[in-house]
Amino acid sequence: MSENNYNPDVLSCIANLSSDEVFTPPQLVNQILDMLPADLWGDKKTTFFDPGCKSGVFLREIVKRLDKGLEKQIPNRQKRLNHIFKNQVFGLAITELTALLSRRSVYCSKTANGKYSVSEAFDDPEGNVRFDRVEHTWENGRCSYCGANQENYERGGELESHAYAFIHTNSPEEIFDMKFDVIIGNPPYQLSDGGFGRSASPLYQDFVKQAKKLNPRFLTMIIPSRWFGGGKGLDEFRREMLNDDHIRKIVDFEDSSEVFPGVSVAGGICYFLWERDYKGSCEIVNMHGGVEAASTRRLNEFSIFVRHGQAVPIIRKVLSRNERRMKEQVSAYKPFGLRTYVKPQKTGDIILHWQKGEGPYKRKEITVGVEMIDKWKVISSRSGHEHAGNPGSDGARRVLAKTVVLPPGTICTETYLVIGTYSTEKEARNLLAYMKTRFFRFLMSLFMYGHGITKDTYAFIPILDMTKRWTDEKLYSRYQLTKEEIAFIESKIRPMEENNE
Repeated sequence: MSENNYNPDVLSCIANLSSDEVFTPPQLVNQILDMLPADLWGDKKTTFFDPGCKSGVFLREIVKRLDKGLEKQIPNRQKRLNHIFKNQVFGLAITELTALLSRRSVYCSKTANGKYSVSEAFDDPEGNVRFDRVEHTWENGRCSYCGANQENYERGGELESHAYAFIHTNSPEEIFDMKFDVIIGNPPYQLSDGGFGRSASPLYQDFVKQAKKLNPRFLTMIIPSRWFGGGKGLDEFRREMLNDDHIRKIVDFEDSSEVFPGVSVAGGICYFLWERDYKGSCEIVNMHGGVEAASTRRLNEFSIFVRHGQAVPIIRKVLSRNERRMKEQVSAYKPFGLRTYVKPQKTGDIILHWQKGEGPYKRKEITVGVEMIDKWKVISSRSGHEHAGNPGSDGARRVLAKTVVLPPGTICTETYLVIGTYSTEKEARNLLAYMKTRFFRFLMSLFMYGHGITKDTYAFIPILDMTKRWTDEKLYSRYQLTKEEIAFIESKIRPMEENNE
């Protein structure tokens, strides 16, 4: 084909609606379809459903495969296409606009019964790609289905409400009044929840749960990887996924731009294959920089999903010593009861450490964490380094952002967590040195799929004797790590200067 005749696939060029509603490149769709058994494409009874159509690319690529697979059974191409359109592919669009776009992709016309439609199977304009406008169900200022904030999303009929039909019903089976063999798609990821700043609540887990209710033979979706070890409101979903032995395969991309060029999703992107008639271990494929690492294991060995198979033996060695772990000693949010925006006072008898420096504060006004005030303490920012959620171009992270030793008579705002308190400066300095080891930060990083750090982020890290100065060499020896395990840690974590706070 000459350069002048190059006709690109419009769905590989289309711009995204937002980073929450991401269009799926055709190449990625075909990688996902390749996970399904090949005999599906030659079965004229198999049904496919996309409950979150945006561009219609999943249904379009499915039609292409069925068209080829059913050639011998239904030799007449128009009859074959009519059968596929009418009986095998179904979609529910997320907006009126994406319904038109999806029909254009599937039927080559924004109306299924239009003059230019490649289907002769329909009398109505929607065909099997529907948009059902529904409204949120408000209870105490929130939608009882998706948790949307009433103040943000109660809108007139002319504005998009983001009340997605598939997850705003207790009976998803009634939407098309039929059962599906394959449910597939790339659902919306989150909704702004009216919280501080750009606070948002995840939605994708509701699409996965709702799809499981329909009990298809196969379920596959593209979702953020944040559910592996973090994410607002995702604890129950994580438990369900980790204990679901019907998940046959997870393909995980640490860097979301490898999947969606130009789109940054903290923590990366994954897709999975859930199979109703399968029970067993899961094949995990981790992708980074075009390099693939695969392992097969149970998902529920740990309380989080451990992204890298190479990390699993390291964690096992650390946990096998049954030492107390840092999660027990790290403070909760607001270690001294002070919000982020609290500033120093004009006078005071203790020092407040806050985002922009230090200043006086009155001891008598502190009612939380009083026992920590007169100790040496190590504090660390609750937001990780910029490459905490997504690794840098070399695949390595720094993990920790600002980490400081504070003397007795000091407190901090909720910008920080208190990682440890001691009666001597030496112990506090030794904790700081321990935190800067690659070993420590590697175990932290396993919980980090965004920039946020909580006490749970420290759940794998052992509490050690802080009268000693710990180095990576001593830690590698203590936990009997192999050369390969050490090399893996050092490929993932950047060095930090000991004197760099």
